[in-house]
Amino acid sequence: MAVLLSRLGASSHRHRLSVLLVWLVVLVAGGVGAVTLAGETTNSFSIPGQESTTALERIGEEFGVSGGASARVVVQAPDGAQLTSPDNAAAVTALAGELAQLPGVASATNPLDPAAPAVNADQTTGYSTVTYDAAPGEVTPEEQDALLTAVDDARDTGLTVEVGGEAVQEPPHVGGPAEAIGVVVALVVLAVTYGTLVMAGLNLLTALVGVGIGVLGITIATGFTDLSSTTPTLAAMLGLAVGIDYTLFIVTRFRQELRRGADVGTAVAIATGTAGSAVVTAGLTVVIALVGLSVVGIPFLTQMGVAAAATIVVAVLIALTLVPAVLGFLGTRALPRRHRPTGGRHVRHGAHEAARRSFLAGWVATVTRHRAVSLVLAVVALGAVAVPFFSMQTTLVQTPASDSTQARAQELLADGFGEGVNGPITVLFEGDGAAEAAAGVSGAVTGLDDVALVTPPVPDADDTAALLTVVPRSGPTDPATEQLVADLRDLLAGTDGVRASVTGQTAVSVDVARSLDEAMPVYLALVVGLALVLLVLVFRSLLVPLVGVLGFVLTIGASLGATVAVFQWGWLADVVNLDGTGPLISLTPILVIGILFGLAMDYQIFLVSRMHEAHAHGAPPLEAIRTGFRQAAPVVVAAALIMFSVFAGFVPAGEATIKSIAFALAAGILFDAFVVRMVLVPAALALLGHRAWWLPRWLRWLPVLDVEGAGLQRPAAAEDRPEMVGAAGR
Repeated sequence: MAVLLSRLGASSHRHRLSVLLVWLVVLVAGGVGAVTLAGETTNSFSIPGQESTTALERIGEEFGVSGGASARVVVQAPDGAQLTSPDNAAAVTALAGELAQLPGVASATNPLDPAAPAVNADQTTGYSTVTYDAAPGEVTPEEQDALLTAVDDARDTGLTVEVGGEAVQEPPHVGGPAEAIGVVVALVVLAVTYGTLVMAGLNLLTALVGVGIGVLGITIATGFTDLSSTTPTLAAMLGLAVGIDYTLFIVTRFRQELRRGADVGTAVAIATGTAGSAVVTAGLTVVIALVGLSVVGIPFLTQMGVAAAATIVVAVLIALTLVPAVLGFLGTRALPRRHRPTGGRHVRHGAHEAARRSFLAGWVATVTRHRAVSLVLAVVALGAVAVPFFSMQTTLVQTPASDSTQARAQELLADGFGEGVNGPITVLFEGDGAAEAAAGVSGAVTGLDDVALVTPPVPDADDTAALLTVVPRSGPTDPATEQLVADLRDLLAGTDGVRASVTGQTAVSVDVARSLDEAMPVYLALVVGLALVLLVLVFRSLLVPLVGVLGFVLTIGASLGATVAVFQWGWLADVVNLDGTGPLISLTPILVIGILFGLAMDYQIFLVSRMHEAHAHGAPPLEAIRTGFRQAAPVVVAAALIMFSVFAGFVPAGEATIKSIAFALAAGILFDAFVVRMVLVPAALALLGHRAWWLPRWLRWLPVLDVEGAGLQRPAAAEDRPEMVGAAGR
């Protein structure tokens, strides 16, 4: 692989103008396609074939219920008054009439309608259900503004009026100052690493080209399939982080070759063949982990994984073709001015880099000298941070910002009707005499734990279907509500003559969350098994992969543990600008496992491959660990700082789904790079000694993945290289 990639790098260098123009054309074409072909994204999550999802579809067929987005406009009378007083009743009725006339609204109920009242027992609080023609996630900003304006005007009557629901859900956050700060921090880290702002800027620019192409491609895809609104942001976050890092790895090796006296063409070829091999292996690992999300059988998760994986593929291709082309244009200017060769003389490392390597040399010497203590401290520290993981709860119900009208609407409803009114459960009965069957079980349903209210059944026109609404005592994210969904299904499973299905948005959320929770152990086993196979192939060892995988498991535990402590328990909530605590978004754990797996394997491969290379060249085990660490650790540290800053930039202002994922990834990067790879791995390998590189005889038939560029040093490769390098230098 190294030889093939070195030839690709040489070709990209030789035809650098053509390569640059091709990528620019692809970027422009993506922009044109995004403008002309883009569709809408969706904010809803469901799993086809589940009881709750299927029942919702049948309700639309049986009752003609629109699938449009809805909002609840909540009204509360002034202190000491009731909504039914003449003045308040007139104001409520006028508001309902105005809501019905708003643009895009299909219908709006009157809370005081005698046929279907929606007021509490004290007649102090009521709500109007506003239904739109547009599907959830497709209500336009203009329609949302009109609704919010009507609500604001209604407050002039003395009523307290707030609005919540999916129709007023804010569009996904697509960038802002916090993300920009993350990118600036990454630029600063690159500038310090390279010693030149020009090189840092070009590194960032090539990564942005890859991210742009990837996100524009996803935007085009929205015109042909339904994609989650989270997908483009997730892909941009990942693509930017790995794009910067992959370029960093290749540019760093290119600069090393220049310092060793290689000409530009040779340095490009060697850098692409060596660091490029590791980039391909690392990128392939991330792609397999993301595409592997399809094994859990959840379509929206598969789409998110595939879309993010496509962005990673673009980042790898950029690193292997565009970066060598750009390096060809730069030549020796990729080095700081004081390090450039003059008159055939090549300047060695500067004082800053020597000091940094001296620090890292002292670090690894201390860790390997006190290897047992270092290993125990790393494991205990990560284990302690992972403790909150065992109390993790998940949900699809997003908690609105505490100072928003949506949060105030939920609070008014909870105070007036109880917590459960924010998450009612619908039961669909189908079959002859459905309404009679629903009425027959109402008493048993009322007797279940956590049931606050059961409404009378609502039949369809020919009495072949009926709806029963169950209002829980607990809120939609409470574990008691999840248990009530299960209890309802157990109770109704034996209903004679009709089919009963438990549905509604609360039941959908419970079903999706449960499916994701059940899939997580299977997916974790898949990625752990993949890690073992990959690392065995790369390092031709059993114990090195085992150390890497155990470190990855500790990283996952600590990352999700820290996320639970902040987002569920509320620790340091102000630091991350958290609006409210509650269960994690259901997507967070499984996505974090997949993404962190790929990134952790990046660091493992880049760090340990240098140790393996030194050992293969005859260095004793301890010396090989220290030599490889000194060579690879500076790049791994810089890469980790860059990834951390990019992920952390999405935390303060990110939408609810992205916020928790970004925090978990940022924390995971810190734990993996600075505790697992900088402490645990060198300490464990030092303890293992020669045994670390042992491979049983019965496994020696495995193919060799050359991620260190050893193939470039073989005689056959040496014979081919003059022609290749000569062509590269032209």
